[in-house]
Amino acid sequence: MSSRLDQPRDLRRNVLPHYDPESFGRLSERIARFMGTARFLVYMTVAIVAWIAWNALAPSDWRFDPYPFIFLTLMLSLQASYAAPLILLAQNRQDDRDRVQYEQDRSRNERNIADTEYLTREIASLRMAVSEVATRDFLRSELERMLKELDARDGQKDPA
Repeated sequence: MSSRLDQPRDLRRNVLPHYDPESFGRLSERIARFMGTARFLVYMTVAIVAWIAWNALAPSDWRFDPYPFIFLTLMLSLQASYAAPLILLAQNRQDDRDRVQYEQDRSRNERNIADTEYLTREIASLRMAVSEVATRDFLRSELERMLKELDARDGQKDPA
């Protein structure tokens, strides 16, 4: 039966389980953060030493991984194969957060520059306006000059 363009498609059944990428990302970050601590290194060292001690010193019937410790190597390889992608996922999420932070910082800097330029223009216009306004010192000097002129005129009129 051919599909018709005037009919809606049937919903596809998804066989894969659904997961929340955000929750998985948070979990991967927590795991990666823990793997970068001294506590993790101590736990891994204790576990490996206990593994080797058990398989070297326990009675031969109780040993589950004899001397070349192949199963230990397999377990460490398995741990590393899961650790690397989890660490990369955590780094990608951190890169995304850093990019968003960078964009916010850039826009904040642009606003600060615009505000600074505006304030600079306002200060310049205020300076220009103040230079046109008579200051107290200017008025005092003008009044003193006028008083001297008046005194000089009065001095010229008195001898007559």
